[in-house]
Amino acid sequence: MAGLSPYFGFAALELRSRLFGARRPLLAGYKLTTQCNLRCAHCPFWRDPQPGQDFAGVCATLDRLKAAGVRLVIFEGGEPLLWRDGSHTLAEAVAYAKRFAWSVGVVTNGTLPLPREPDVVWVSIDGLEETTRRIRGPIFATQMRHLAAGPRDRLLANITISTMNVDEIPELVAALAPHVRGITVQFFYPYEGEPDLFVPWEKRAALLDHLIAMKRQGYPLLDSVPALRGLKRPGWRCHPWLVASANPDGSVVQGCYLKGRAPIACDQCGFAAHLEMSLAYDLQPGAIWAGMRIFRLLPAFRKRA
Repeated sequence: MAGLSPYFGFAALELRSRLFGARRPLLAGYKLTTQCNLRCAHCPFWRDPQPGQDFAGVCATLDRLKAAGVRLVIFEGGEPLLWRDGSHTLAEAVAYAKRFAWSVGVVTNGTLPLPREPDVVWVSIDGLEETTRRIRGPIFATQMRHLAAGPRDRLLANITISTMNVDEIPELVAALAPHVRGITVQFFYPYEGEPDLFVPWEKRAALLDHLIAMKRQGYPLLDSVPALRGLKRPGWRCHPWLVASANPDGSVVQGCYLKGRAPIACDQCGFAAHLEMSLAYDLQPGAIWAGMRIFRLLPAFRKRA
């Protein structure tokens, strides 16, 4: 990241969109591959394993994201650490993305040694040992071992909340807090043909009130309080054009994360990233600050990089 480019860039996005109606995405999730070494209960993507493009194709896709306006890139899967093209690995895809992105992240299941090249590394952890066994398999000890050996200043835990773990979330947050820089949450979305793990709204609201209290007590929950409040009910204001999705075949879609992947039901949405981005675009200070912290966009957050 050079100088104050994120601040000027975000201001330019606001001006272009509000004055001229330009709708350019700021963040992209890039599924390098949908191949995975796990079979998680709440994830539909491992059921259609796609190896992804060769390295030249990955670079071309990243070039398209850059041209579209994307400046925050998150590599995901499947398990993105499984992506290979000969000697080319995720590390080289991250390096290429860093040529234009303010921040580059990776979302991993934590079963493999954690990469040090990204600016942010999310490890998906959805429960303590027995709950993780039921959702993802017997991997909790491996995840915790890799967290302990990973780049702590870049490490975040991401929790997907479903009926399988909803009662354990406060205990899980407390257990993870000493091992990571921060924690983000989202809610399970009921993909067509998947198990019904949707958390009812009343229970969801009660949990979010508990998480807001924990955040105020000092637990490193990085989602903003306005975002946590917004997730308590359906119908929050969304600006889906802020987000793009790149698929393993190189196709790029702008809009809701579900676009081209599943039927879109806004009244069941739990995608906290969409809400946080939308609040930031609407100039909600807490959401803007959350984005700066999550993506390490302030010099103080990157001093050990």
